[in-house]
Amino acid sequence: MSNFDVIVLGSGPGGYVTAIRASQLGLKTAIVEKENLGGVCLNWGCIPTKALLKSAQVFEYLQHASDYGLKAVGVDKDFDAVVKRSRGVADGMSKGVQFLMKKNKIEVIKGYGTLKKGKKVSVKAADGSVTEHEGKNIIIATGARSRELPSLPQDGKKIIGYREAMTLKSQPKKLIVVGSGAIGIEFAHFYNAMGTEVTVVEYLPRIVPVEDEDISKQLERSFKKAGVKIMTSAEVTGVDTSGAGVKATVKTSKGEEILEADMVLSAVGIKTNIENIGLEDLGIATDRDKILVNDFYQTNIPGYYAIGDVTPGQALAHVASAEGILCVEKIAGMHVEALDYGNIPGCTYCSPEIASVGLTEAQAKEAGYDIKVGKFPFSASGKAQASGASDGFVKVIFDAKYGEWLGCHMIGAGVTDLIAEAVLGRKLETTGHEVLKTVHPHPTMSEAVMEAVADAYDEVIHL
Repeated sequence: MSNFDVIVLGSGPGGYVTAIRASQLGLKTAIVEKENLGGVCLNWGCIPTKALLKSAQVFEYLQHASDYGLKAVGVDKDFDAVVKRSRGVADGMSKGVQFLMKKNKIEVIKGYGTLKKGKKVSVKAADGSVTEHEGKNIIIATGARSRELPSLPQDGKKIIGYREAMTLKSQPKKLIVVGSGAIGIEFAHFYNAMGTEVTVVEYLPRIVPVEDEDISKQLERSFKKAGVKIMTSAEVTGVDTSGAGVKATVKTSKGEEILEADMVLSAVGIKTNIENIGLEDLGIATDRDKILVNDFYQTNIPGYYAIGDVTPGQALAHVASAEGILCVEKIAGMHVEALDYGNIPGCTYCSPEIASVGLTEAQAKEAGYDIKVGKFPFSASGKAQASGASDGFVKVIFDAKYGEWLGCHMIGAGVTDLIAEAVLGRKLETTGHEVLKTVHPHPTMSEAVMEAVADAYDEVIHL
């Protein structure tokens, strides 16, 4: 039996980052992984989807070259090559994690890990052999997978999840996307941009329902302009896969409608990977598909911790990484503060992009704040106009009494790179006037943040 200070179960952006930080702190560390290092994010999520979306963006640029005074004749796509490029990017990132494991002297144990009493992990390798490892601290970072609905049982062919969506052998002519969260919206944009006829079906009254209502309205306008069909307050109650394609029955306020397509992408959320890893045998407490932890990710059983998608926080890669770092720093005896889940940015990489942090306007009002709201459209931005990307806006929300930055919501080109200004500003407890008096470079998209703040305080110049 091998002995470690820390054993991490799962090597996604939570697990591998946790292992590296533990090693940096001088802890003898091992990581257990049943598939590829990097987990879903590097191999099947964040990274390869962005590679697909970049190909779609370049394709759109080429199709609209004349808008920039250029000529691109005979522009076409090679769907198989686009998929291969995405897989190549994912493979490169996974190899990068392998290098980081070696660099930080972290032992990688390949196989399916099961938690045992006495701070032990049993690992079954692909060849059936079983090894047992003991750790003073065991951190569960097993992540999540695509959630299945009873009305949408995934068969991997006609009713697919995100994994199949990024590795299809051929491009569908018609695609139904069920769910309009980040996963559904990003794939809807990708396939639409590549020429597929896409319909998005959302159960709630608006798409991207977690976002500020103004963001939802703008994205729906942009998507409809791009040719995506949007159905809200709609539910897929069944799918007939007996024919060449699929026939989906959609229940709406006006009655039932039958949609025909080549396949259905189910993007209705995630299911945590907490089954069959030994939680029940240990008595580790769970609630509603999540492992219960304290502010520093300790479970109810001493020596066992959990981070990432398996815990109640936001299911985002950067949250899992932050939680893992915090967890091992606490284990190492460092003075750390609990993570502020109210200041976690969310990003959706469709076109136009979406980025947000903090309270929406509705949430701020519900919380009883007297608020100042400012908006600045990219149509008034010189950089956006010059770039040919004038769709969208920046919206800011401040507490009228103290100037606290309550929320920031963006939709437009490159806004996923802009949102960090608001996250940092909120972390440093900046006020609206401080943002307003911070000189922003011209011409840049970032000026829209300053201008939106100026609008909130009736000092906007370019509107």
